[in-house]
Amino acid sequence: MSIAVSKFRDVAEGTQAGQFEVGDRAAVRGLNDLDPVYKQLLNGPVTAVVAVTGSRGRPNLTPVWFDYEDDKVLLNLASHRKKVEWLRSTPQASFLLMNPQNAYHWLSIKATVIREVSEDDPDEGTRVTEQLNRMWTKYTGNSGSYPLREPGRNERRILFELRVDSVATFGRP
Repeated sequence: MSIAVSKFRDVAEGTQAGQFEVGDRAAVRGLNDLDPVYKQLLNGPVTAVVAVTGSRGRPNLTPVWFDYEDDKVLLNLASHRKKVEWLRSTPQASFLLMNPQNAYHWLSIKATVIREVSEDDPDEGTRVTEQLNRMWTKYTGNSGSYPLREPGRNERRILFELRVDSVATFGRP
């Protein structure tokens, strides 16, 4: 399977005909095969904005920690959050990762939920917790277990695996 990549033209080299339009199209086997200029957005602690379709059919945008494996995006959510219900109802999401130092260097991903794993799953539940702890370290620099579970609630996590359908890239750092 391959992932379609649309490479938007930008104005880093000055104005040009067709600027801000798709200049080139390519395909990659997985997110690991993206140009390093964009892969750095995936690998660094860049907060993503995820869009999911809410119960009234409108996009709901939320900042989230970003993680991926090969051609899958991983989205770890508290099971009681509305996004869990919405993703189950409409299993598509879009992610935007924008360079915090340069808003004209970004990557967007359109993806479809292919699987979910509960933290309570007897076989794979530890994977959900371990992935959350990795994100805690990636985004805060602190080691150890994720400490921000909601007090007074037995917060349980769901790990959504999303197949990457397409990618769009823009700009340079």
